[in-house]
Amino acid sequence: MDKLAQLRRVKLLALSLLRSAAAIFTTTLVLPPARWGQALKAISEAAMVGALADWFAVVALFRRVPLPFIARHTAIIPRNKTRIADNLGLFVQEKFLDTGSLVGLIEKHDPARMLGRWFSQPENARRVGQHLIQVMGGFLELPDDARIQGLLKRAVHKAIDKVDLTGTGALMLESMTKNQRHQQLLDAMITQLVALLQKESSREFIARQIIRWLEREHPLKARLLPREWLGEHSADLVADAVNTLLDDVSRDSHHQLRHAFDSAVRKLIDNLQHSPEMAERAESIKLWLKNDEAFNRYIGELWADLRGWLKEDMASADSRVEQRISEAGLWFGETLMSDDALRASLNAHLAQAGRRAAPEFAAFLTRHISDTVKSWDARDMSRQIELNIGKDLQFIRINGTLVGGTIGLILWLLSQIPTLIH
Repeated sequence: MDKLAQLRRVKLLALSLLRSAAAIFTTTLVLPPARWGQALKAISEAAMVGALADWFAVVALFRRVPLPFIARHTAIIPRNKTRIADNLGLFVQEKFLDTGSLVGLIEKHDPARMLGRWFSQPENARRVGQHLIQVMGGFLELPDDARIQGLLKRAVHKAIDKVDLTGTGALMLESMTKNQRHQQLLDAMITQLVALLQKESSREFIARQIIRWLEREHPLKARLLPREWLGEHSADLVADAVNTLLDDVSRDSHHQLRHAFDSAVRKLIDNLQHSPEMAERAESIKLWLKNDEAFNRYIGELWADLRGWLKEDMASADSRVEQRISEAGLWFGETLMSDDALRASLNAHLAQAGRRAAPEFAAFLTRHISDTVKSWDARDMSRQIELNIGKDLQFIRINGTLVGGTIGLILWLLSQIPTLIH
């Protein structure tokens, strides 16, 4: 049964009791004088008075009663809508949204533990994954791909503008040169070069290049000399010479090539940090990236490829994205449950956030409640309040009728005491 039907039912009951009291009172007026008739008259009369008084009190809350001198004190709720709105907002702020209450609520219930316990259950973690997949699926169905691609392009361009290529490059190189790490890198490069020169394919490549050089620079000698033999032996000589040089560099930590490599790296770092020319080159690279057609087309295609992959993955029964989200949620919950210090830290941060945000949030919600109530139509507000609490208010009428009748009986009995004495 809906609220309106319940309200009408209780109203009918209250009205029926009033009508019954009025009918009894009217009947007693035509009955012959008798003690029981007088008793019924007293009871019904008092019941009518109680019912009518409480009816007036209930009606006066919601509607205007056109009675002289009394009308201005009726329609209490519609006339005081603004004051009710302000007081309601203030009540919520003082009783529910003050800083102490919010912080106390956080400290009492240990939200970090509750959060960890909830996420540590596999079913809940899986449910989070499913909901996020649904949200992502709805987002991916957005038809305006061009706008998204444009947004992505602007975001990439903005990120490029914020990147300090020279500063970042210098920082990376400084990190690489710390504790002679660049020399270790040089050793690794030497090892790879030695291994490369030992390959037959590398020697064949060197031989071909020597023959081509000889044919281009000395065509007459190339015709007279045995090119293949010369190329092969020259390649062996070059490879052996390079191997010897690399071995020397590898064994000698103070080799001049190492010093030259170290000086080159230091100079590059200094240029990256202080050279206007390097800064200008870095800016030109950034400008080229932003204006390059192929790069910008790649950004647009990246979104299309990502969207297609995500849609295909989320449509499958064993979605990897959903699995990763669920695993992340489960890991988060288990970590919170096993780490007391982490929970304490999270609760402390929540309490601190509550202290900072509570006044502003309370003020915002208070204004919102007050403004919302003020925007309501007065009659509609009265109707809504009556619909929700009117059932209980009608019981006031019912109780008034019954209590009035009881008081009428008691008064009649008291009036009979002198007769009984005499």
